[in-house]
Amino acid sequence: MKIVPSLIGIVTILRPTQWMKNLILFFPSFLGGELLGAGVLTRGVAPVVSFCLASSSTYILNDIIDRESDRNHPRKSRRPIPSGGVSIASATILCLLCLAGSFILAYGISSVFFSILVAYLFVSILYSLYLKNLPIVDLFCISAGFLFRLQAGGEAYRVEVSEWLFLSVFLLSIFLSTGKRLFEKNALGDAAVTHRRSLESYPRGFLDGVMYMTGGAVLVTYTLYVIEHHVLIYTVPLCCFGLLRDMLRVRSGLGGDPTESLLKDGPLLVIGVLWAVMVGWGIYGGRQ
Repeated sequence: MKIVPSLIGIVTILRPTQWMKNLILFFPSFLGGELLGAGVLTRGVAPVVSFCLASSSTYILNDIIDRESDRNHPRKSRRPIPSGGVSIASATILCLLCLAGSFILAYGISSVFFSILVAYLFVSILYSLYLKNLPIVDLFCISAGFLFRLQAGGEAYRVEVSEWLFLSVFLLSIFLSTGKRLFEKNALGDAAVTHRRSLESYPRGFLDGVMYMTGGAVLVTYTLYVIEHHVLIYTVPLCCFGLLRDMLRVRSGLGGDPTESLLKDGPLLVIGVLWAVMVGWGIYGGRQ
């Protein structure tokens, strides 16, 4: 009977739901019209698995470092490491195994991809150790993780990442990470600083302003990105709805984690699927 909880705990600390973020690796090829090319999908398995393992190693490391502060959080206190469901030794071994598997896969893809993965891990480790405590810097570190994924996808699929796509992903990641911080600050109240020190440095209204500013900027850059493809312009209203829906969830206290919001919020999930279908049809539908 003791094996089942430990297996559940091990799967939980890997955070497989967060692997959705690694779908960004497909963005350059998907939006560039190259995803259905010969051998592209099969060639894309190793890069995604490599980043899934790498990201899981950073989640485990972060949980190990944050285990004391997580015990003060109403939801995170139930995670396997702070709750004692998974020992520090077991978590450390799993972290190292994930790193080893990630490095092996990345090295077999290309030296540039391997370098991007190492840079992603370097920033993620610095974030877990110290940078997450610095206001604004913590937001840019999270954004860097998305940008590393985007560039890694371009390298893996040999597709150039356009300037407008880069800016859209950068601003969207700042928007989402700001919303997450704002939700934490509002939900935890006076206990917020015991969970995350950077929250103490954000004055009232600052995170709200950043979220609104970057949300508007995302809409502009995305519009400029898709305007070259006439049929994709009709996805702009979907983008607008998704941004407003996420703002509503954050300000209403319904949630701040973008992955959980997408999976648990019906309207956001429908909009996300509809966006993918419309973009896919717009790019690939007219081909013979």
